[in-house]
Amino acid sequence: MNITNNVTRFLDARKVQYAAHQMPAEKLGAVEAAQYMGVPPEQVFKTIVVVREKKKPILAVVPGPRVVDLKLLAAFLNEKKVHLPTEREAEQLTGLQAGGISPLALINKGFQVVVDSVAHEYGKIYISGGQRGLDIQLAVEDLLKLTNGRVGVISKEN
Repeated sequence: MNITNNVTRFLDARKVQYAAHQMPAEKLGAVEAAQYMGVPPEQVFKTIVVVREKKKPILAVVPGPRVVDLKLLAAFLNEKKVHLPTEREAEQLTGLQAGGISPLALINKGFQVVVDSVAHEYGKIYISGGQRGLDIQLAVEDLLKLTNGRVGVISKEN
């Protein structure tokens, strides 16, 4: 059974090659999702909402086993300070459930997307498909093009 949602329709409309992977609908972290799909956890990226002063939040896309380094991210964006919102605040800011926050679901909503440079080690990565239980595998370059994403060193070992 194929899942169709706004993200898959968006990708189909732009003729972007992708693979949708359905999983249980409960909230899985990126590492658990990788185990479920049988892929390396470093190739499954999570989207972390990061708040900055008086501007729209940032979507930091980092490998599952790593964490966003707020100092590196702030320096990369020339921001004085950035911080992590609570899970509930992240859901309110994006309108999406934690575990289903995806840069592809938030295109044209004003979020700046920054993808960790580790992504370039892989031709394709897995990201959330905009809802719990759906991951999308697509080319890193397609993700960057679709989201106007920038690439930077923004994560560190957990």
